[in-house]
Amino acid sequence: SLEALRTAHAFLFPAVFVLIYIVQTAFSLPGAAILSLAAGAIFGVLQGTLFVVSGATVGAVLAFLVSRTLLRDWVVKKFGGRMEGIDRGLRENGLSYLLFLRLVPAFPFFLVNLACGVTGLPLRTYALGTLFGIMPGSLVFVNAGASLAAIENLSQVASPRVLGSFALLGLFALLPTIVKAVKKRRERKIPPPEVRRPGPRGESDTLQGRNPV
Repeated sequence: SLEALRTAHAFLFPAVFVLIYIVQTAFSLPGAAILSLAAGAIFGVLQGTLFVVSGATVGAVLAFLVSRTLLRDWVVKKFGGRMEGIDRGLRENGLSYLLFLRLVPAFPFFLVNLACGVTGLPLRTYALGTLFGIMPGSLVFVNAGASLAAIENLSQVASPRVLGSFALLGLFALLPTIVKAVKKRRERKIPPPEVRRPGPRGESDTLQGRNPV
């Protein structure tokens, strides 16, 4: 069983798991959510979160370095249009904007890795922002996996721990939608720009939201 394998190889088993997570993140392979759930089920909340955050951070740094040194031209050509918002936010706010991108997955994880590599963002800032930014989301997924592993009978499916874990998981999944809705609402509240045109006697008339005629 996995428990017996983990006990027999107390160091090797976690090391292999972290290595798998590094490869998954570095090459943008699918399955990050499944790996995070598995980490909670196998290692528990604390160790599982530690292994997930470590693997994801190292993998993201590798993707960043590859993007910066080998794939810069390809990344700009392939994702240039989608990276404009990320690039602007990083230039204006740096670490705080990167933390936002990691905390609220408004953009795909792999795209943030590649986009940061072609900007002037320092490696240290990128690594720290990724490390701390992915902790809450990783904890949510790992906790959900640990809660599933703790179920011994059907009556425990509706336990507060299990329901709370999946409520947090659902809320985390909805964060990008919530952020987009708030952004659109704020944009609607912005008044239209004022346009001035000469009046009949040379005065300037102010128009709002209309083009001069």
